[in-house]
Amino acid sequence: MNPILETKDLTIAFGGHVAVDRVNFTVEPNHFKSIIGPNGAGKTTFFNLLSGQLKPTKGQVFLKGQDITKLSPMIRTRKGIGRSFQITNVFPNLTVLENVRIAVQSQQGVRYNMFSHFLHFKQFEKKSLELLSTVLLEKKAYSLAKNLAHGEKRKLEIAMLLALDTEILLLDEPTAGMSIEEVPAILEVIKLIKDKGERTIILIEHKMDMILDLSDSVTVLFNGRLLADGTPEEIMKNETVQSAYLGGLYDDNAS
Repeated sequence: MNPILETKDLTIAFGGHVAVDRVNFTVEPNHFKSIIGPNGAGKTTFFNLLSGQLKPTKGQVFLKGQDITKLSPMIRTRKGIGRSFQITNVFPNLTVLENVRIAVQSQQGVRYNMFSHFLHFKQFEKKSLELLSTVLLEKKAYSLAKNLAHGEKRKLEIAMLLALDTEILLLDEPTAGMSIEEVPAILEVIKLIKDKGERTIILIEHKMDMILDLSDSVTVLFNGRLLADGTPEEIMKNETVQSAYLGGLYDDNAS
């Protein structure tokens, strides 16, 4: 099976510091891959290269065999790459439903007009409510986004990514900042999306129980380089990975 997303010798340097160093990475369609690594490994920088927030110093990014290295984040989103950030990114003064409906309309090429009555958008409302059901937020549809708990805002952000019909979800620490009580809910949402088998998911996360439970495969970055790639079981048994971490595996401040 041909990869849906691939990098070849992907590299970025900031001055004399090489943050991502010749990384060759592949992920197949409808696959769940986690990226782990100790503090300073280059995980978020690598995500920024995949989504277009940063341009590489060298190397290439391919989507379904097409070179997208020079494409902007917006164009990459239109082509199917959706990115979540460590900090939630929603419209706080709109309702939960309106947040998702804007994303649905954007995907359909229809601009949002805050002065139009909601009945003008009925054709988008059904899909929006279905997406809110997917992320277990249907009961909050008419609440203002700013009144959601942190974990609920995370779920809303995922619904907005799904609304864009993204084939690839780049989830950067979706449980960051959550209370222990909130984590199972976001875990359930990610499981529901995975079990539908319609999207490729690439996850940066530090909770190893979550990674072991969800991942089809795991990529390990260390000092900007690809250290190992394999099944969760293979990675956990890999002595090189264990040595590189030196306990950093459980450092929730890693980036």
